[in-house]
Amino acid sequence: MSSRLVVETREIDPVEDLLAYADPARPLAWLRRGDGIVAVGDGVVETVRVPAGISALRSAAISTAWRELSEDAEIHDELGLPGTGLVAFGALTFDEDSAADSVLIVPTLVIGRSHGRTWLTSIRSSSSGTAPDATTHEYGPHWAGTVGPGAQSPQGYQDSVSQALARIAAGELSKVVLARDLTGSIPAGSDLRRLVRALSTGYPDTWAFAVDGLIGASPETLVTVQQRTVTARVLAGTIGRGADADADTVASAHLASSTKDLDEHEYAVQSVLASLRPHTRALAASEQPFLLKLPNLFHLATDVEGELADGGSSLDLVGALHPTAAVAGTPTPAAIAAIRELEPFDRGRYAGPVGWVDAAGNGEWAIALRCAQFSPAATEIAVTAYAGAGIVAGSDPESELLETRVKFRPLVDALA
Repeated sequence: MSSRLVVETREIDPVEDLLAYADPARPLAWLRRGDGIVAVGDGVVETVRVPAGISALRSAAISTAWRELSEDAEIHDELGLPGTGLVAFGALTFDEDSAADSVLIVPTLVIGRSHGRTWLTSIRSSSSGTAPDATTHEYGPHWAGTVGPGAQSPQGYQDSVSQALARIAAGELSKVVLARDLTGSIPAGSDLRRLVRALSTGYPDTWAFAVDGLIGASPETLVTVQQRTVTARVLAGTIGRGADADADTVASAHLASSTKDLDEHEYAVQSVLASLRPHTRALAASEQPFLLKLPNLFHLATDVEGELADGGSSLDLVGALHPTAAVAGTPTPAAIAAIRELEPFDRGRYAGPVGWVDAAGNGEWAIALRCAQFSPAATEIAVTAYAGAGIVAGSDPESELLETRVKFRPLVDALA
């Protein structure tokens, strides 16, 4: 760890476009309906990177490092809101064995907005000078990219689904979530904020994020902590939207009455409740799922709420919850073993936790869905996108393939 962090948050005049302050090549952003936090420029005061192969869970290692940083920091925060004061952006791998790093990044400057209030936070080590000024960066030209089949072809995906169904029939597991990948590239020097902005405006009810090259718009909250109140939204069970109002009604009615989807959803809800109970008080979930309507599909959704029971932070709950049945399967150890065998690629941070945490333990964490990892190279930026579907008894390989196509659409459209 570096020397002690000195943090100062002050309220500033309203800002219309938070993304204008982000670094075009390496944006750090977390947005929903225009509110959120964005790192100003590319300055970073502290990065915690946790590779595979450590003895503890990566989330626990990151949580411990964050607790040490927070307890030692000198914080001057005149607002005292979730997301003010010392704050960090994080993205963790789906699988402990992934070759990718789990990461927590503390920027030098953060601009934020929530409920009509706007603030600027400077974070520096006690040994460094004054913080830089907050300046905007003009958006670069529009760009386009295309992606095509990656390590898992459409036929290969259907074959993997068939193998998963055989394991389910044999009683090895009740559910497994299988993903496939698309790969491609975009021009070197592309302003990645344009993708974040397209996803944020096109899908305003999702969490639009950019952390260490992972960019996406997730509809699925893993967990939020706002002044000790814990909330989570569970999504499992999906159907594409109809071409018109009548077809929409048919599709939503089918999903709401589908035994297969309702069973899949109940697995996911019970998994979340079991994980949160040791860390919370007065935990409750709505009795029946509701239909969450997105521009391209419907999800079955259930909201969960409780109160943080111990001295933990949102990062501790991330460690307790991940991986949920919604993105891994049931029982989880058997599902992860199946994923390692049936997916011909490393998920990296796809379907892992992504979000932010502050020194008070507040945070907003989503599951990294509808996303892609961007990796700069000399002449281009490589892109790998992911989408998955929950496989249970009664699943049809062709239908599951079609579901992944629907889930790829937000990102593929935004890239184009």
